Amino acid sequence: MKVLRLHGPRDLRLHDEPDPAANPDEHIVRVTAVGICGSDLHWFAESGIGDARLSRPLVLGHEFAGVIDSGPRRGQRVAVDPAVPCEHCEYCQDGNPNLCVNIHFAGHGTDDGALRECLAWPARNLYPIPDSFTDADGAMLEPLGVAIHAIDLAHIRPGMTVGVFGCGPIGLLILQLARAAGATRLYATEVLPHRIAAAQEFGARVFHANGEEAKAILTETGKRGVDVAIEVAGVNEAVEAAISAVKPGGTVVLVGIPCEDSTTFTASVARRKGLTLRMSRRMKRTYPRAIALVEQGMVDIRSLVTAQFPLAEAGQAFTLAQKREGLKVVIRPAT
Repeated sequence: MKVLRLHGPRDLRLHDEPDPAANPDEHIVRVTAVGICGSDLHWFAESGIGDARLSRPLVLGHEFAGVIDSGPRRGQRVAVDPAVPCEHCEYCQDGNPNLCVNIHFAGHGTDDGALRECLAWPARNLYPIPDSFTDADGAMLEPLGVAIHAIDLAHIRPGMTVGVFGCGPIGLLILQLARAAGATRLYATEVLPHRIAAAQEFGARVFHANGEEAKAILTETGKRGVDVAIEVAGVNEAVEAAISAVKPGGTVVLVGIPCEDSTTFTASVARRKGLTLRMSRRMKRTYPRAIALVEQGMVDIRSLVTAQFPLAEAGQAFTLAQKREGLKVVIRPAT
């Protein structure tokens, strides 16, 4: 089978490797669609993310869908949860499998991901998708799950005002989910014109992220500020803006992953406002909810996919994604 491995910064190489063998609790999955995530771009550009560094050629890709190619479920189209928690540690038992100390996660650390024609994956992580879903729709359920988890952390209630700071694919999904959760006013910030336009299509009042966006949001809200601010840009300027624009006693959820492994903000502002800061870590058991939201037409994931490439053109796909000219870039390994 064809396998794409990252050997170093921007060094992707296509390999011929043996087909995988499945353990008793696994199925072979033929991979039909893989989304390129912001964290994949960190690996691609920096050979790592945070304190996780490239130690051997790694297969990237954790947003994916495919077709089961073995066992009694053969032929079933599925979305794949990339996180495999141990289910036994204290954090799993507490209901936080996303914080599992023994977790395996596709395309991270030493765990190979989905940018290959097929893989073996635990059966419990394979979620059937409706016939109405495209393969790319199935891959988009992973970023939708991340957005659902962020919304869960934000505790949005009907009638609230919500600010989203950064309008990449996950930010745009958060905007849609905030509206579905009952937010009556949505504010957003972004620097790229096409993302600004997309956020406007989803009902947000959008401000250019130029250092004045927090003041603009405060003006729009009568100096009150938003009830909840969700940062999805991965830059400290967006964190500062979120903290400045949220009301005293409000909640700030940090979703973005910074290029440098640090986040800074003006402590006095956050302290005097008595803010609740929440750090979002991936997702937990969101696939059934994500599938239902899309199937019921409550969330639009399809319009966020703006380019698709075969595995042989993965280098072009990563280059395009890194330029951020579109929204979501999808690679199709098994064509």
